[in-house]
Amino acid sequence: MDISGVSAIVTGGASGIGAATVRALAALGAKVVIADLDRQAEQGNALAKETGGAFCAVDVTKTQDLISAVEMAKSMGPLRVLVNSAGIGWAQRTVGRDGQYESAANIDAFRKVIEINLIGTFDAIRIAATAMSQTEPLEFGERGAIVNIASVAAFDGQIGQSAYSASKGGVVGMTLPVARDLSAVGIRVNTVAPGLIDTPIYGEGEGSEAFKANLQKGVLFPQRLGDPSQLASMVVECITNSYMNAETIRVDGGIRMPPK
Repeated sequence: MDISGVSAIVTGGASGIGAATVRALAALGAKVVIADLDRQAEQGNALAKETGGAFCAVDVTKTQDLISAVEMAKSMGPLRVLVNSAGIGWAQRTVGRDGQYESAANIDAFRKVIEINLIGTFDAIRIAATAMSQTEPLEFGERGAIVNIASVAAFDGQIGQSAYSASKGGVVGMTLPVARDLSAVGIRVNTVAPGLIDTPIYGEGEGSEAFKANLQKGVLFPQRLGDPSQLASMVVECITNSYMNAETIRVDGGIRMPPK
């Protein structure tokens, strides 16, 4: 699928994997809406200026915010691309050491991770796909492509990652049924599952570098953290390769996460 001149939405697009994806899509001629939290406005607007796109303040737990991003994208060109990169991490043990109910895992934190990572992803899909379904079909009836960002934690969740793994596992699990559903309107759906990617989530400075050096020991080859541009490359392939559909692809250097 040629994306030159089309509009695209990248949730969580102001930093990390999302920002790398914005740059990759813009390089191919797409007009990208960077949909991210209001507190990311400075970064988002700077990236929009760099790439010729636009920033839209979006909380993926709010449907109206997603509608606003879709309407903004439609004003820039036919909406044919959605990349769901917004998400949060959380780690907590299921039970506490003292055996008290109060020290068990925080259920509200669990709900929040599911609400953002899983429900927010589906809400973005259903809103964007509704708009895509009204665009003029391309060759073979294609109208658009959606790529979700999951995680290898969907398969190799570590101790404490129950909420995160459940949310990302849910994204993987819905890829096929949503792809089957949206095939009726010519929209493809794929998911990319990153391994350890060098993003701002690990912080900066000497301590951060030492932490990352320890993490990368588990990567099979090449033994380093991945670059966000390498994830963006796979996202772009899923979008532009019109025979890619209903698939989840690990991009992880061969890592299989240990229990902890």
